[in-house]
Amino acid sequence: MAYEKVVIIGGGFGGLNAAKALKSFKGEVYVIDQMNHHLFQPLLYQVATCALSPGNIAAPIRDILSNQKNAQVIMGEVDRIDSDANIVHLKDGAQFPFSYLIVAPGARHSYFGHPEWEKDAIGLKTLNDALTIRDRLLTTFEEAERMDSIQEAQNHLRFVVVGGGPTGVEMAGAIAELTHRTLFNNFRKIKPEKSQIFLIEGEKQILPSYPPDLAEKAKNALEKTGVKVLLNEKVEEINDNGVKTNKQFIETTNVIWAAGNQASPLLKSLNVPLDRQGRVIVNDDLSIPNHPNIFVIGDAAHFEFNGQVLPGIAPVAIQEAQYISKKILKKTTAPFKYFDKGNLATIGRGKAVGVFRNIKFSGFIAWWVWSVVHIFYLISFYNRVLVAVQWLTLYLTWKRPVRLITRPSSEDLR
Repeated sequence: MAYEKVVIIGGGFGGLNAAKALKSFKGEVYVIDQMNHHLFQPLLYQVATCALSPGNIAAPIRDILSNQKNAQVIMGEVDRIDSDANIVHLKDGAQFPFSYLIVAPGARHSYFGHPEWEKDAIGLKTLNDALTIRDRLLTTFEEAERMDSIQEAQNHLRFVVVGGGPTGVEMAGAIAELTHRTLFNNFRKIKPEKSQIFLIEGEKQILPSYPPDLAEKAKNALEKTGVKVLLNEKVEEINDNGVKTNKQFIETTNVIWAAGNQASPLLKSLNVPLDRQGRVIVNDDLSIPNHPNIFVIGDAAHFEFNGQVLPGIAPVAIQEAQYISKKILKKTTAPFKYFDKGNLATIGRGKAVGVFRNIKFSGFIAWWVWSVVHIFYLISFYNRVLVAVQWLTLYLTWKRPVRLITRPSSEDLR
């Protein structure tokens, strides 16, 4: 009798944890990803702001699964899914038949119908995104140092982060620390500590999913680090001169997009209902309609629990992956239930906010919890040690050691 095959699309939190949980599966497990590494996306902003190196938050998928005999890793890009024939088609023509399919392709940033904004306002989803942002941030100071006009130099020392969710808040706080503390006294003509950082949020508070009082604490903490928080402002245009909102125009050459996500277009090939963000509206066991052997998890899934759609965060994807693995191993028939472990967001050195059930906390304790949780979720012991040492050094010295521009000055980074 032929072995059953589980095909997993995506090597992120959902896909990789599903593969590891299927270690006892008697058939074959295939993990297909465009890249050869698992990426810890919540810390991408620290690569972008010179606190961590790419290798601190990424690890080769083959290495992670090297001792799992039933697992095979395929580096390739999926073109479409034939859900009726149970076949995954890759863009290079390869085909992978499956008995079970776990779809966890992640998401990309959404520009709300304005894809032309991307060239001037890069998002943050991949290592390449983080390195491009890092190069842009550092290059802008080098360019400002060579300006003859003070006004022209000041435009290079103005930074705009669009989106006041956790990624935007963390990015804005990290840029403030980089400019106001780390780069102090590094230049002779310009003063990086006088840089202006703007955080634009279209809603009435930053961190919209958090209680209002915690969001206000986060806003106050950001403003103390030098970030100007702009609430109820909606972006209307982004170009190479700056950002136009419904209230003002901010002249800048540095815009970072953290405002929205869009699910993978691959999901359209499943021919099932999708929500406005392109996510699959899954059943209560995370399967898709009429196909009990095909599951969608993580950023790709629209799953309502206690009246709310689960967010695309690591704890959700991990719990969904573990549940699906139990389903495939015939260890459960119950519907999926999510255990909410709370939310955490850091603003900067020693500052964070968090909420668990009805418990709210902030300040140094929240920052310490945030640090421990993120180190715990890193995929390897090696990375945990490296990140812990880097963070301790950063906390004690304010030094961000990875201030490296990796592209020639002649190359257009925009």
